[in-house]
Amino acid sequence: MTSTQVTTASGRGTPARRPLPDAPFLAAARGETPSRVPVWFMRQAGRSLPEYRELRAGTPMLAACTDPGMLAEITLQPVRRHGVDAAILFSDIVVPLRAAGVDVDIVAGTGPVVANPVRSDADVANLPLLDPDQVSPVADGIRLLLGELADTPLIGFAGAPFTLASYLVEGGPSRNHERTKALMHAAPATWHALLDRLATVALTFLNVQVAAGVDAVQLFDSWAGALSEAEYREFVLPHSAKVLGGLADAGVPRIHFGVGTAELLPAMRSAGADVVGVDWRLPLDRAAARLRAAAPEAAEPVVQGNLDPAVLFAGSSVVAEQARRVAAEGRAAGGHVFNLGHGVLPDTDPDVLTRLVEVVHEQPVR
Repeated sequence: MTSTQVTTASGRGTPARRPLPDAPFLAAARGETPSRVPVWFMRQAGRSLPEYRELRAGTPMLAACTDPGMLAEITLQPVRRHGVDAAILFSDIVVPLRAAGVDVDIVAGTGPVVANPVRSDADVANLPLLDPDQVSPVADGIRLLLGELADTPLIGFAGAPFTLASYLVEGGPSRNHERTKALMHAAPATWHALLDRLATVALTFLNVQVAAGVDAVQLFDSWAGALSEAEYREFVLPHSAKVLGGLADAGVPRIHFGVGTAELLPAMRSAGADVVGVDWRLPLDRAAARLRAAAPEAAEPVVQGNLDPAVLFAGSSVVAEQARRVAAEGRAAGGHVFNLGHGVLPDTDPDVLTRLVEVVHEQPVR
């Protein structure tokens, strides 16, 4: 299909929002009744696919994320192979930091590594903000995708301020987040200045994606589960709310996801999430009950998740049984988008994912 073009003040052509009235993913995300249970997978475009490994051979991760043609092709691969109900933009949470000028790289076997950690007022002041033009290759990739995805929605994403801060403060991945928590408690003014700056970066990145034509967005707060609810509400919630609230008028569903966040789900919803992602530790019916009890005046909660990614190694009968369980539990919510409780593991058999999609599509919606 060819997207209708509108001309922005800058003179660049920006695709108008695609009308996708029958997309099950978007219907479920809005709390409506979809034609089938929609399913997509976090990290569906990645290392589990042989075609991905072949395409990316010799290309560094962040280079692939900023090559419009490559990121478009990688994003499309799981849609072609698995028949999922949504595509997730191939990117990484540190892409906007790298584009803005932060010296960060993704080291194989380790993850994001920051050359100069941010731990002082001066470090925060020197942290660059993101100019939209610095991520124009991502926008170009989105525009390529819109011509190929037909009726499949495209999800954009960004890392949440806390998770970005944890990498910047620690200098890389951390098991205990000790430096992050120390800064948070010992220097709260510095902490809030840092997260406010990162919220601006994340919002800028998401606004670029929305302007380019994505149909939904997901804010990943991968490490928020390391916090207590009190810590989350005081030190994180206002900044995640700045990001999600800044997209309130964008006309796209906003998904918020974290790992180990069962005790934080109501707070994460209050940050401005239309859909709350739930990892595999809490059944979706209980998650929906918590969300409903915390905000009885709000619309019925919409949840996303939450099959344990490790179950995909247990054999087809187990995968099907557990998929049926998750779908049944999801029917307790106002809407349910089937997903894993975290990302696809690298050694997952792609054929298992394809069959899982088929099983999910066989489940009743209500």
